[in-house]
Parts: sequence; C-alpha cells; structure tokens
Amino acid sequence: MNKPSSRPESRCNALAQRYGMNARPDIGPWNDHIELLLSHRSIRSYRSDPVPEGTLETLVAAAQSAATSSNMQLWSVIVIDNPDTRDELAKVAGNQDHIRQCPLYMVWLTDLSRNQRLCTEEGVEMESIPYVETFLVASVDAALAAQNAVTAAESLGLSTVYIGAMRNDPARVAELLGLPAGVFGLFGLCVGYAAPKATNQVKPRLPQGVVVHRETYGSPQEQGIRARYDDLMTDFSRRNEMVEQSWTTKVLGRMGKLAGMNGRETLSTVLHRLGFRLQ
Repeated sequence: MNKPSSRPESRCNALAQRYGMNARPDIGPWNDHIELLLSHRSIRSYRSDPVPEGTLETLVAAAQSAATSSNMQLWSVIVIDNPDTRDELAKVAGNQDHIRQCPLYMVWLTDLSRNQRLCTEEGVEMESIPYVETFLVASVDAALAAQNAVTAAESLGLSTVYIGAMRNDPARVAELLGLPAGVFGLFGLCVGYAAPKATNQVKPRLPQGVVVHRETYGSPQEQGIRARYDDLMTDFSRRNEMVEQSWTTKVLGRMGKLAGMNGRETLSTVLHRLGFRLQ
C-alpha cells in the first residue's frame, strides 16, 4: 500500500495541472499512486533506447491483474517488432511516426476466438458469441487491462500513448497481424522513453462539476463551466499543440462531421466480416 504523500504542495500542483487553478477540486485522501495517475500525459515522440529486459512481462502481468468480467479474459495483445509491419500500421493510423519510433508497440485485441476454440474443443455451442454484450464485455476487458499496463509503465518511468486509429482500417490490421475470426484490433499502445523534445504538459480535463452527477443526471451550470474550460483549453493548445483551439471547437470538428471518423463509420460492416455477427 502506498503511504500518504507528505508534500501538500505537490497535491495542489497535481490537481491544478489536471483541472486548472480555478476548477481545482478540494484535496482528499492522497498517496504517491494517485499523484502518478494525475501526472499522466500522452507522449508522441520517443528515444530509441530499448525498454529494460522483462518490461513486457511486467506490463502484461499488471494487465492481467485488471478486473475481467466473470474471469472470461476475453482479450489478447500482440507485440510488433517488425519494422515493415510497424510501417504499415503507422500508415493505417494516418502516418503517426511514433508507431515506427517507440521501442515497444502493442496492439490490444478484443478476442472471442480463444473461448470459441475452448467451446469447440469441449463440444459446446457458444450461443452468446453473436451478441453486442459479449463484444462489449471483451472490449471493456481489453481496455481495463491496457490501462493497468499504462499505469505500470509510467510507474517505471516510461511514457505511453494509445493509438485508437488502429480502427481506421480493422480489416488491414487483421490482415497484417494474422487475426482469426472473432479477433479485433481495438487500439495500439506505444511504450518507451520520452524524447527530449516531448515537452507537452498535463492536459486539463473537464471540471468535475459536469462529469459527476448526484442521484439523477444533470448539471445546470454546464454551459458556463464549458465556456471557462474552453478558455483553459485554448490557452493549453496555444502552448502545447500545433492548432490553437477550444475544447468545443475540437469536439465539433471530431464529432460534427462524418469525415472526423476517418473511415470508422463502416465499423459495423467490417466487424461482421471479421466474424462478429453482432445482434
């Protein structure tokens, strides 16, 4: 168990970085693990140094310690070392060069095939396979596992970034990785040591007042809180990102036009072709 942090100023700083000074919540129970979680930032530039021997096994052990629905363990992960495969995966992801660059690249899989094989070997029909709930459970399992791995990596001084753009072309990912029916490349994960030029700061999140609800859903002050958060994110993007924009502008650009899905609008059709007969 982590001991409570004895540095009250570091608690204030961690909360201020995550929410901004004006939206910083009160300090509650605290320890070094919580401080690590609040320090998370996505890194998109890596040194070439390899990760220490045994790091992969440690990260997977952490991943397998995450909660899993009914202990079904409906996920797998593929480690990609081949430069040619990485190059092709980077192309799928809009040429994100950190996929080529990072010392450890992992593709996390929604995997119904292993338990399907189990049922086939035992002579039992797996009737729940076609249902959306089963796909959702497997995808949640994979996400929980990956986040445990991310926390473990960051505790070792490594940096990470998720690559959701593996879903831009799931069929191509399946082809490159030799995925059987019932396996889906949910997202990638870069792991490594941040390059010196990776100086981006902790990205502020929405104030708790619009994500925490009491008894029933609703936040009467949401519009005003969002306006203040827009100001905070505009300032953050000015200092850290190539395009200066508010959070509202970014959401509208990503969700307001179908083009923002980068081909993922066909996902239901592609999933059927990959063996997920969702009902």
